[in-house]
Amino acid sequence: MVRKLLRHLPVTLWIVLVLIVASSAQTRLTFTTSSLPNATVGSNLQMRVGASGGSEPLTWKVSGGKLPPGLKLSAAKGTISGTPTATGTYNFEVTVTDSSVPPIQVQREFELVVTAALAIDWKQPPSVHGERLEGSVTVNNFTGQNFTLTVIVMAVNEIGRATALGYQEFALPSGAEHVITFGASPGPGSYVVHADAVAEVGSTNSIYRARKQTADPLVIQPPE
Repeated sequence: MVRKLLRHLPVTLWIVLVLIVASSAQTRLTFTTSSLPNATVGSNLQMRVGASGGSEPLTWKVSGGKLPPGLKLSAAKGTISGTPTATGTYNFEVTVTDSSVPPIQVQREFELVVTAALAIDWKQPPSVHGERLEGSVTVNNFTGQNFTLTVIVMAVNEIGRATALGYQEFALPSGAEHVITFGASPGPGSYVVHADAVAEVGSTNSIYRARKQTADPLVIQPPE
C-alpha cells in the first residue's frame, strides 16, 4: 500500500523530498579561522579566511569596515592578499555565502594589525654640546626576516649644506633592536638633524625605509 502511494506522488513533491534529504545531509556553514596574524607595511601578504560546510561553491566578501590599504579579499578563495601600505589596527566583517537555495550566510568580525617593518627613533635626541651635535638613535626590525640595514644621520644647515653625523651598515636579525650613537662638529649655524634607515631583504628583494627628523632647528654659535 505504501509503495503504491509513493509511486503516485507528484514529481514536484519528490523534488522537495530530495532537497530536504540533501539539506539535512549538509554540514553547517562555519568559519574555521578565528583570528588573523599581524602584518607589516611593505611585506607581501597572503592569508586565508577559512570556512567549511554548506553547499559549495562558497563566496566571501567584506560586509563591514575596511581592509588595510593595499589588501583585497578574494571572493572565490577567501584569501586576503597584497602589500599593506599603512600602519594601524583595522576592524572589518567578512560574510561567507554558500550555494544553497535559498543561500546560507555566516558573518564574523576580524581585526588585522599592521605594524611598521622598520622603525627608527631618537634614544638620545640630538643636542648641541659646545661645537658638536650629538645624540643616538634606536632601530628595530619588526619583520619576520633578517635584513641588511644602512643608517645615516645628517645635519642640514639653513642654506642646505649637509654634514654627516653618523653612518653604519650592518645586519639586523628579525625582531632585533640596535642603538647607534652619532656626533660631529658641522660648524656654526642652524641645523635640522634627520636620521634615515634603509633595510634590504635580499631573499625577497624587499626594501623598507624609515626616517626621523628634529622638529626644531639646533643652533651652534660661532666661537667667541
